[in-house]
Amino acid sequence: METDVLGWPYERHTIELGSDDEGPVVATLVRRRAETPARRAALHVHGFVDYFFQTHMADFFVERGWDFYALDLRKYGRSLLPHQTPNFARSLTDYFPELDEAVRIIREDDGHDQLLVTGHSTGGLITSLWAHARRDQGKVDGLFLNSPFFDFNLPWLLRRPLMSLVLAVSGRSPYKKMPVASLGLYGKSLHSDHHGEWTYDLAWKPILGFPVTMGWLEAIRRGQRKLRSGLAIDVPVLVACSTRTFRGRDWHEDVRVTDSVLDVEHIVRWAPGLGSRVTIARFDGGMHDLTLSGKEVRAELFRELGRWVDGFLPTPGVVEAEIPPAPEDQPGIAAVLEEAEAAVERAAADEADDKSGTTA
Repeated sequence: METDVLGWPYERHTIELGSDDEGPVVATLVRRRAETPARRAALHVHGFVDYFFQTHMADFFVERGWDFYALDLRKYGRSLLPHQTPNFARSLTDYFPELDEAVRIIREDDGHDQLLVTGHSTGGLITSLWAHARRDQGKVDGLFLNSPFFDFNLPWLLRRPLMSLVLAVSGRSPYKKMPVASLGLYGKSLHSDHHGEWTYDLAWKPILGFPVTMGWLEAIRRGQRKLRSGLAIDVPVLVACSTRTFRGRDWHEDVRVTDSVLDVEHIVRWAPGLGSRVTIARFDGGMHDLTLSGKEVRAELFRELGRWVDGFLPTPGVVEAEIPPAPEDQPGIAAVLEEAEAAVERAAADEADDKSGTTA
């Protein structure tokens, strides 16, 4: 570990991932320790055109006594190398090796017993597929998905048949750039140079975003199809999103209180298929990254996350309250129930005799 660009107490570790067709590949694990040794940890995975800079999210976990980690995936943020196409991937499974190694470091090297993985947008899609693929392996204890990228925010005709046709024609050119609307409105709603309150590295998270490539588009499409067919994530999942989607092309103040990137109804529609224990929470006034929403929405989000964690991820080593036995399983109750049943039968028999005598 070395001191991160955020400065102390943030540290970072470079994960070497070999090479691909563009050259050497790395990922970067950022760490912030709690004040006292912690057995619980949270690992955050960012979205598209993104990297970890949301230190207030780390504050939330550290103040609860958790160690906090964030993973800048290959070709994103701290991990983006000069020879690479920003944010490019041929498959979402490309990211599984750095997730596996990050979890190994957190659990084995740093000695944590419990791990919550948080994923925003594309990170929410990636971590959902990864958690499904690694189920029954004990790598993760819970998932928090912040506006996960479960479907494209396009009309059905564009996101299904026409996209399939375009990708079929251009499938042999994975680095070809796809003309799509920029993320400019969303970027302007965040950065303090425009309409937002946040400051971050515009080389890693440019206002207009990075170009979308055919390879990345196909990787997302395949991942979303698998997710929509149904997953079997075996840990509790909290899915959070805004209550509204913004659909305009020009700046409007509503951009600051809605999801201007994804259709929130898609998120709510597909969330139940993640697994058997899924909680959905919606936040009025929430932006695409809920943790970057206005102050009141952020406070509500973290309160809800705290309640969910307390309910679904009990502290390791703390004995949970015993479930009382069912009445029929309690000592002595069985005999009482048998006597009560016998008394009912006797009363019914006496009533039948009385009716018989009256008739005679």
